[in-house]
Amino acid sequence: MRFKDRKENDYVLSPTNEEAMVNLVRQTVKSYKQLPLNLYQINLKFRDEIRPRFGLMRGREFLMKDGYSFHASFEDMQREFALMEETYKKIFTRLGLNYRVVQADSGQIGGEGSKEFMILADSGEDDIIVCDACDYGANVEVAEDAKTGDICKCGASLRLTKGIEAGHIFQLGTKYSEALKATFLNEMGKAQAYEMGTYGIGVSRLLAGIIEQNHDEKGCMWTKESAPFALQIIISNIKDEAQVALGEKLYAQMLAKGVDVLLDDRKDRFGAKMKDYELIGVPYALLIGKKLSDGLVEFISREGMEKEELPSDTITATLEERF
Repeated sequence: MRFKDRKENDYVLSPTNEEAMVNLVRQTVKSYKQLPLNLYQINLKFRDEIRPRFGLMRGREFLMKDGYSFHASFEDMQREFALMEETYKKIFTRLGLNYRVVQADSGQIGGEGSKEFMILADSGEDDIIVCDACDYGANVEVAEDAKTGDICKCGASLRLTKGIEAGHIFQLGTKYSEALKATFLNEMGKAQAYEMGTYGIGVSRLLAGIIEQNHDEKGCMWTKESAPFALQIIISNIKDEAQVALGEKLYAQMLAKGVDVLLDDRKDRFGAKMKDYELIGVPYALLIGKKLSDGLVEFISREGMEKEELPSDTITATLEERF
Protein backbone atom coordinates (compact mmCIF):
# COMPACT_ATOMS: atom_id res chain seq x y z
CA MET A 1 0.00 0.00 0.00
CA ARG A 2 1.83 3.07 -1.30
CA PHE A 3 1.11 6.72 -0.57
CA LYS A 4 2.78 10.15 -0.64
CA ASP A 5 3.21 12.57 2.23
CA ARG A 6 2.65 16.34 2.04
CA LYS A 7 6.11 16.76 0.50
CA GLU A 8 5.35 14.20 -2.21
CA ASN A 9 7.79 11.69 -0.69
CA ASP A 10 6.98 8.05 -1.41
CA TYR A 11 6.03 5.82 1.53
CA VAL A 12 4.69 2.32 1.92
CA LEU A 13 2.71 0.70 4.74
CA SER A 14 4.81 -2.25 5.86
CA PRO A 15 4.08 -5.45 3.88
CA THR A 16 7.16 -7.16 5.37
CA ASN A 17 10.41 -5.78 6.78
CA GLU A 18 13.50 -7.30 5.16
CA GLU A 19 14.92 -3.92 4.08
CA ALA A 20 14.23 -2.25 7.43
CA MET A 21 15.89 -5.08 9.37
CA VAL A 22 18.94 -5.07 7.08
CA ASN A 23 19.26 -1.32 7.62
CA LEU A 24 19.06 -1.82 11.39
CA VAL A 25 21.64 -4.62 11.50
CA ARG A 26 24.18 -2.99 9.17
CA GLN A 27 24.36 -0.03 11.56
CA THR A 28 25.06 -2.15 14.63
CA VAL A 29 26.68 -5.44 13.59
CA LYS A 30 30.21 -4.97 12.26
CA SER A 31 31.98 -8.28 12.97
CA TYR A 32 31.45 -12.00 12.43
CA LYS A 33 31.82 -12.32 16.22
CA GLN A 34 28.37 -10.71 16.57
CA LEU A 35 26.74 -13.36 14.38
CA PRO A 36 24.48 -15.27 14.10
CA LEU A 37 21.60 -12.97 15.00
CA ASN A 38 17.84 -13.57 14.82
CA LEU A 39 15.44 -10.65 15.28
CA TYR A 40 11.66 -10.85 15.28
CA GLN A 41 8.56 -8.77 15.91
CA ILE A 42 4.78 -9.25 16.08
CA ASN A 43 3.17 -6.32 14.33
CA LEU A 44 0.56 -5.17 11.83
CA LYS A 45 1.24 -5.65 8.13
CA PHE A 46 -0.56 -4.13 5.15
CA ARG A 47 -0.99 -5.52 1.63
CA ASP A 48 -3.20 -4.12 -1.11
CA GLU A 49 -5.06 -7.33 -1.88
CA ILE A 50 -6.96 -7.10 -5.16
CA ARG A 51 -9.96 -8.95 -3.71
CA PRO A 52 -9.96 -9.01 0.12
CA ARG A 53 -11.99 -12.08 1.02
CA PHE A 54 -12.47 -14.98 3.45
CA GLY A 55 -12.92 -12.71 6.47
CA LEU A 56 -9.66 -12.59 8.43
CA MET A 57 -7.97 -14.84 5.87
CA ARG A 58 -7.22 -12.25 3.19
CA GLY A 59 -7.63 -8.84 4.77
CA ARG A 60 -5.59 -5.81 3.72
CA GLU A 61 -4.46 -5.42 7.34
CA PHE A 62 -3.32 -8.39 9.41
CA LEU A 63 -1.20 -9.36 12.39
CA MET A 64 2.08 -11.09 11.55
CA LYS A 65 5.05 -12.51 13.39
CA ASP A 66 8.08 -11.91 11.20
CA GLY A 67 11.68 -12.90 11.95
CA TYR A 68 15.01 -12.23 10.20
CA SER A 69 18.27 -14.05 10.77
CA PHE A 70 21.79 -12.90 9.84
CA HIS A 71 24.75 -15.22 9.38
CA ALA A 72 28.42 -15.32 8.44
CA SER A 73 27.98 -18.36 6.16
CA PHE A 74 25.37 -19.96 3.95
CA GLU A 75 25.71 -23.21 5.92
CA ASP A 76 24.90 -21.47 9.19
CA MET A 77 21.84 -19.86 7.59
CA GLN A 78 20.66 -23.31 6.49
CA ARG A 79 21.12 -24.54 10.08
CA GLU A 80 18.89 -21.73 11.36
CA PHE A 81 16.37 -22.34 8.57
CA ALA A 82 16.06 -25.99 9.66
CA LEU A 83 15.77 -24.94 13.32
CA MET A 84 13.00 -22.44 12.50
CA GLU A 85 11.14 -25.11 10.52
CA GLU A 86 11.17 -27.39 13.57
CA THR A 87 10.16 -24.50 15.85
CA TYR A 88 7.20 -23.62 13.64
CA LYS A 89 6.17 -27.28 13.56
CA LYS A 90 6.05 -27.29 17.36
CA ILE A 91 3.88 -24.14 17.35
CA PHE A 92 1.40 -25.53 14.81
CA THR A 93 1.28 -28.91 16.58
CA ARG A 94 0.76 -27.30 19.98
CA LEU A 95 -2.18 -25.33 18.55
CA GLY A 96 -3.79 -28.65 17.59
CA LEU A 97 -3.70 -27.99 13.85
CA ASN A 98 -3.70 -30.51 11.01
CA TYR A 99 -1.06 -29.03 8.71
CA ARG A 100 1.65 -29.81 6.18
CA VAL A 101 5.01 -28.22 5.46
CA VAL A 102 5.32 -27.93 1.68
CA GLN A 103 7.93 -26.87 -0.83
CA ALA A 104 6.92 -23.48 -2.18
CA ASP A 105 7.66 -20.74 -4.69
CA SER A 106 9.60 -17.88 -3.08
CA GLY A 107 7.71 -15.32 -5.15
CA GLN A 108 8.60 -11.64 -4.73
CA ILE A 109 10.51 -12.26 -1.48
CA GLY A 110 13.14 -14.20 -3.43
CA GLY A 111 15.96 -16.41 -2.20
CA GLU A 112 17.22 -19.93 -2.82
CA GLY A 113 14.25 -21.85 -1.42
CA SER A 114 11.22 -21.61 0.80
CA LYS A 115 8.65 -23.71 2.65
CA GLU A 116 5.02 -22.95 3.45
CA PHE A 117 3.06 -24.11 6.48
CA MET A 118 -0.36 -25.09 5.16
CA ILE A 119 -3.42 -25.65 7.35
CA LEU A 120 -5.48 -28.35 5.61
CA ALA A 121 -9.03 -27.12 4.99
CA ASP A 122 -11.59 -27.48 2.21
CA SER A 123 -11.99 -23.69 2.19
CA GLY A 124 -8.29 -23.16 1.47
CA GLU A 125 -7.31 -21.14 -1.58
CA ASP A 126 -4.05 -23.00 -2.32
CA ASP A 127 -3.82 -26.37 -4.07
CA ILE A 128 -1.23 -28.65 -2.49
CA ILE A 129 -0.14 -32.20 -3.19
CA VAL A 130 0.50 -34.30 -0.05
CA CYS A 131 1.35 -37.82 1.05
CA ASP A 132 -0.45 -39.27 4.08
CA ALA A 133 2.23 -41.93 4.62
CA CYS A 134 5.14 -39.50 5.04
CA ASP A 135 5.66 -35.76 5.50
CA TYR A 136 6.01 -34.91 1.79
CA GLY A 137 4.05 -31.96 0.51
CA ALA A 138 4.38 -29.35 -2.23
CA ASN A 139 2.45 -26.40 -3.53
CA VAL A 140 1.21 -27.18 -7.06
CA GLU A 141 3.07 -24.06 -8.21
CA VAL A 142 6.25 -26.03 -7.49
CA ALA A 143 5.04 -29.54 -8.36
CA GLU A 144 3.13 -28.51 -11.49
CA ASP A 145 2.82 -32.01 -12.95
CA ALA A 146 1.85 -33.77 -9.71
CA LYS A 147 -1.70 -35.13 -9.38
CA THR A 148 -3.81 -37.40 -7.21
CA GLY A 149 -2.72 -41.02 -7.57
CA ASP A 150 0.93 -40.29 -8.36
CA ILE A 151 3.45 -42.26 -6.36
CA CYS A 152 5.41 -40.52 -3.61
CA LYS A 153 9.12 -41.15 -3.04
CA CYS A 154 8.09 -43.32 -0.05
CA GLY A 155 5.99 -45.57 -2.32
CA ALA A 156 2.54 -44.39 -1.15
CA SER A 157 0.01 -42.48 -3.25
CA LEU A 158 -0.16 -38.70 -3.40
CA ARG A 159 -3.40 -36.74 -3.19
CA LEU A 160 -4.43 -33.22 -4.06
CA THR A 161 -6.02 -31.13 -1.31
CA LYS A 162 -6.64 -27.55 -0.26
CA GLY A 163 -4.56 -25.56 2.19
CA ILE A 164 -4.49 -22.22 3.99
CA GLU A 165 -1.02 -20.66 4.08
CA ALA A 166 -0.37 -19.61 7.69
CA GLY A 167 3.43 -19.60 7.76
CA HIS A 168 6.30 -19.17 5.30
CA ILE A 169 10.08 -19.44 5.76
CA PHE A 170 12.73 -18.38 3.21
CA GLN A 171 16.43 -18.88 2.58
CA LEU A 172 17.28 -15.40 1.32
CA GLY A 173 21.02 -15.76 0.92
CA THR A 174 22.60 -12.37 0.17
CA LYS A 175 19.79 -10.94 -1.99
CA TYR A 176 18.98 -8.07 0.37
CA SER A 177 22.34 -7.55 2.04
CA GLU A 178 24.13 -7.16 -1.30
CA ALA A 179 21.49 -4.82 -2.70
CA LEU A 180 21.69 -2.60 0.41
CA LYS A 181 25.49 -2.92 0.72
CA ALA A 182 25.18 -4.42 4.19
CA THR A 183 28.46 -6.09 5.18
CA PHE A 184 30.46 -7.26 8.18
CA LEU A 185 34.14 -8.10 8.64
CA ASN A 186 34.76 -11.85 8.35
CA GLU A 187 37.53 -13.86 10.03
CA MET A 188 39.97 -12.65 7.36
CA GLY A 189 39.12 -9.02 8.07
CA LYS A 190 37.38 -8.62 4.73
CA ALA A 191 33.93 -7.12 4.08
CA GLN A 192 31.30 -9.78 3.40
CA ALA A 193 27.55 -9.57 2.83
CA TYR A 194 25.30 -11.17 5.41
CA GLU A 195 23.62 -14.48 4.62
CA MET A 196 19.96 -14.14 5.58
CA GLY A 197 16.81 -16.09 6.32
CA THR A 198 13.31 -14.78 6.94
CA TYR A 199 10.44 -16.44 8.78
CA GLY A 200 6.78 -15.43 9.10
CA ILE A 201 3.56 -16.63 10.75
CA GLY A 202 0.20 -15.02 10.01
CA VAL A 203 -1.07 -14.73 13.59
CA SER A 204 -4.57 -13.49 12.75
CA ARG A 205 -4.79 -16.05 9.94
CA LEU A 206 -3.99 -18.81 12.44
CA LEU A 207 -7.19 -17.99 14.31
CA ALA A 208 -9.24 -18.24 11.14
CA GLY A 209 -7.47 -21.49 10.21
CA ILE A 210 -8.16 -23.08 13.59
CA ILE A 211 -11.89 -22.37 13.20
CA GLU A 212 -11.93 -23.63 9.60
CA GLN A 213 -10.78 -26.99 10.99
CA ASN A 214 -12.84 -26.91 14.18
CA HIS A 215 -16.47 -25.85 13.86
CA ASP A 216 -19.98 -27.15 13.35
CA GLU A 217 -23.28 -25.62 12.30
CA LYS A 218 -23.68 -24.11 15.79
CA GLY A 219 -20.40 -22.23 15.95
CA CYS A 220 -16.74 -22.45 16.96
CA MET A 221 -14.99 -25.38 18.60
CA TRP A 222 -11.65 -24.03 19.78
CA THR A 223 -8.88 -26.54 20.43
CA LYS A 224 -7.81 -26.76 24.07
CA GLU A 225 -4.48 -25.21 23.10
CA SER A 226 -6.02 -22.18 21.37
CA ALA A 227 -9.17 -21.51 23.40
CA PRO A 228 -9.36 -18.18 25.27
CA PHE A 229 -10.98 -20.07 28.17
CA ALA A 230 -10.61 -23.69 29.24
CA LEU A 231 -13.95 -23.84 31.06
CA GLN A 232 -17.23 -21.94 31.03
CA ILE A 233 -19.46 -22.09 34.11
CA ILE A 234 -23.11 -21.46 33.24
CA ILE A 235 -25.58 -20.52 35.96
CA SER A 236 -28.97 -21.41 34.49
CA ASN A 237 -31.13 -19.27 36.77
CA ILE A 238 -29.50 -16.43 38.68
CA LYS A 239 -32.61 -16.08 40.82
CA ASP A 240 -31.78 -19.45 42.34
CA GLU A 241 -29.46 -18.69 45.28
CA ALA A 242 -28.05 -22.24 45.43
CA GLN A 243 -27.07 -22.15 41.74
CA VAL A 244 -25.43 -18.73 42.12
CA ALA A 245 -23.56 -19.74 45.28
CA LEU A 246 -22.11 -22.92 43.72
CA GLY A 247 -21.25 -21.18 40.44
CA GLU A 248 -19.42 -18.30 42.11
CA LYS A 249 -17.62 -20.69 44.48
CA LEU A 250 -16.34 -22.89 41.62
CA TYR A 251 -15.41 -19.82 39.57
CA ALA A 252 -13.25 -18.46 42.41
CA GLN A 253 -11.63 -21.86 42.98
CA MET A 254 -10.74 -22.32 39.32
CA LEU A 255 -9.31 -18.80 39.11
CA ALA A 256 -7.21 -19.45 42.22
CA LYS A 257 -5.86 -22.59 40.57
CA GLY A 258 -4.83 -20.61 37.49
CA VAL A 259 -7.50 -22.03 35.15
CA ASP A 260 -8.83 -19.68 32.46
CA VAL A 261 -12.51 -19.78 33.32
CA LEU A 262 -15.53 -17.79 32.12
CA LEU A 263 -18.60 -17.31 34.35
CA ASP A 264 -21.95 -16.77 32.66
CA ASP A 265 -24.10 -15.22 35.39
CA ARG A 266 -26.19 -13.02 33.08
CA LYS A 267 -29.91 -12.47 33.57
CA ASP A 268 -30.60 -13.95 30.12
CA ARG A 269 -32.71 -17.03 29.53
CA PHE A 270 -31.07 -20.44 29.78
CA GLY A 271 -31.58 -21.11 26.05
CA ALA A 272 -29.78 -17.91 25.08
CA LYS A 273 -26.85 -18.78 27.33
CA MET A 274 -26.51 -22.21 25.76
CA LYS A 275 -26.62 -20.80 22.23
CA ASP A 276 -23.89 -18.34 23.15
CA TYR A 277 -21.81 -21.17 24.62
CA GLU A 278 -22.18 -23.16 21.38
CA LEU A 279 -21.27 -20.10 19.33
CA ILE A 280 -18.22 -19.06 21.36
CA GLY A 281 -16.87 -22.62 21.50
CA VAL A 282 -15.10 -22.92 24.87
CA PRO A 283 -13.92 -26.58 25.03
CA TYR A 284 -15.84 -27.44 28.22
CA ALA A 285 -18.77 -26.09 30.20
CA LEU A 286 -20.22 -26.80 33.62
CA LEU A 287 -23.98 -26.26 33.66
CA ILE A 288 -25.49 -25.52 37.06
CA GLY A 289 -29.24 -25.82 36.55
CA LYS A 290 -32.47 -27.21 37.92
CA LYS A 291 -30.90 -30.65 38.46
CA LEU A 292 -28.91 -29.12 41.30
CA SER A 293 -31.93 -29.78 43.55
CA ASP A 294 -31.28 -33.48 42.89
CA GLY A 295 -27.58 -33.07 43.69
CA LEU A 296 -26.43 -33.07 40.04
CA VAL A 297 -24.65 -30.72 37.61
CA GLU A 298 -23.83 -31.26 33.91
CA PHE A 299 -20.33 -31.32 32.42
CA ILE A 300 -20.45 -30.55 28.67
CA SER A 301 -17.83 -31.12 25.97
CA ARG A 302 -18.26 -28.61 23.15
CA GLU A 303 -17.14 -31.11 20.51
CA GLY A 304 -20.23 -33.19 19.91
CA MET A 305 -22.05 -31.44 22.78
CA GLU A 306 -21.65 -34.57 24.90
CA LYS A 307 -23.13 -34.21 28.40
CA GLU A 308 -22.20 -35.98 31.61
CA GLU A 309 -24.12 -35.74 34.88
CA LEU A 310 -21.89 -35.40 37.96
CA PRO A 311 -22.60 -35.21 41.72
CA SER A 312 -22.61 -31.60 42.87
CA ASP A 313 -21.11 -32.43 46.26
CA THR A 314 -17.88 -33.75 44.68
CA ILE A 315 -17.71 -31.40 41.67
CA THR A 316 -14.90 -29.32 43.17
CA ALA A 317 -12.61 -32.37 43.37
CA THR A 318 -13.70 -33.51 39.89
CA LEU A 319 -12.84 -30.14 38.30
CA GLU A 320 -9.49 -30.04 40.06
CA GLU A 321 -8.67 -33.47 38.64
CA ARG A 322 -9.68 -32.48 35.09
CA PHE A 323 -8.07 -29.05 35.03
